[in-house]
Amino acid sequence: MHPALIAILVIFVIILICKALVIVPQKSAYIVERLGKYRMTLEAGFHIIIPFIDRLAYRLSMKEMAIDVPPQQCITKDNIMVDVDGVLYLQVMEPTKAAYGIDDYMFATTQLAQTTMRSEMGKLDLDRSFEERTTVNAAIVEAVDKASDPWGIKVTRYEIKNITPPRTISDAMEKQMRAEREKRAMIAESEGERQSKINRAEGERQQAIALSEGERARRINVAEGQAKEILLVAEAQAESIRKVAQALSEPGGLASVNMQLAQNYLNQFGHLAKTNNTMIVPANLSDVVGMLKACSQIVKAE
Repeated sequence: MHPALIAILVIFVIILICKALVIVPQKSAYIVERLGKYRMTLEAGFHIIIPFIDRLAYRLSMKEMAIDVPPQQCITKDNIMVDVDGVLYLQVMEPTKAAYGIDDYMFATTQLAQTTMRSEMGKLDLDRSFEERTTVNAAIVEAVDKASDPWGIKVTRYEIKNITPPRTISDAMEKQMRAEREKRAMIAESEGERQSKINRAEGERQQAIALSEGERARRINVAEGQAKEILLVAEAQAESIRKVAQALSEPGGLASVNMQLAQNYLNQFGHLAKTNNTMIVPANLSDVVGMLKACSQIVKAE
């Protein structure tokens, strides 16, 4: 056989082998058609098909995919036109339905998400549309998932990326937000001032209470000190009187008292003579002796 023919046959055999051997990656599915008709679905692994009779019609990924939904104009319930875009997450669950149920399932789900978005935004006012994103996302997922079930597609979630109102509406909303922030700032400032006044009043009240308590304690201490002082003086005087009475009852005590009285009497006259130019002298000096005797009688009586 001619060498060129042999080479052609070898190349042809290699091509046949390459076309017959199919390796399907993980999380993928290949649709095989035989003579234009669906034959089987190849899952991950090594497979052999008949070249030129069987062909790989579709190669599908079974991974979850994120599809960017382009911005679209929506009219809210209060007749304001806004641009809304988002991200749609879906996954092929049944490769056969995804291949033959619809021509392009990614385009179809994107269009369905956009139409559902317009419908949901039309139910909300502009202010609520920013707050109800979670509700809108859930409604879109439910609607698209239900519609795409015949296509073998599972829609897992939808997320709104941006809600862009017109420039004039944005300016008005910004002014409203600025006014609201200034209002909250004024309220916070007034509340702070009010609390500050309350704190100062409470501090002054506590200070007045502390001062009054201190003054009360001081007066109590002073009164207690004075009472103890009076008690001690009285006790000392009583003790002194007891000792004098005891001394008088002893032998010679009365004579000592009489002598002390006479001495004090004479000392007082002496002081009067030193401090005054005029001295009052009793008309009868014998009265001095009589006075001393009267004092002695009082002491005896005691």
